[in-house]
Amino acid sequence: MAENKTEVFVGGAVVAVAIAFCIYVFQTAGLSTGAGNYPIYASFRSAEGVRVGTDVRLAGVKIGSVTQIELDGATYEAKSTLSIGKNIQIPEDSSLAIASEGLLGGNFVEVVPGVSDDFLQAGDEVVDTQGSVSLIQLMMRYVSGGKD
Repeated sequence: MAENKTEVFVGGAVVAVAIAFCIYVFQTAGLSTGAGNYPIYASFRSAEGVRVGTDVRLAGVKIGSVTQIELDGATYEAKSTLSIGKNIQIPEDSSLAIASEGLLGGNFVEVVPGVSDDFLQAGDEVVDTQGSVSLIQLMMRYVSGGKD
């Protein structure tokens, strides 16, 4: 009888740890139901290093995440959907840039706020964007002396 209680206790502990791990992964990966967010759209010439779940930051603070990336067949740009926290108001003349955390760090989408008194609404598109810069291309330019 004591063995059964021990097995039940250990099994319950394993299930509790598994549930806690799933909750941790769900929050860390930036996965959410999106109930407290609104979508905005942006197209980038190059979205290298950006994937679903990539942070969207304003002044270094995470305000949202990338929820979808797909190729626009007409413009050959990466059309992205960004989910922004409902409590964040972004001026409509803001721009977006894909920035790097450093030489070995990942990329994120940086919001460069504008000065407009009007704010982006759900479904709006940011037209002023700057794509990612390839580190390999920069190194090749340096090695070749800046010649294209």
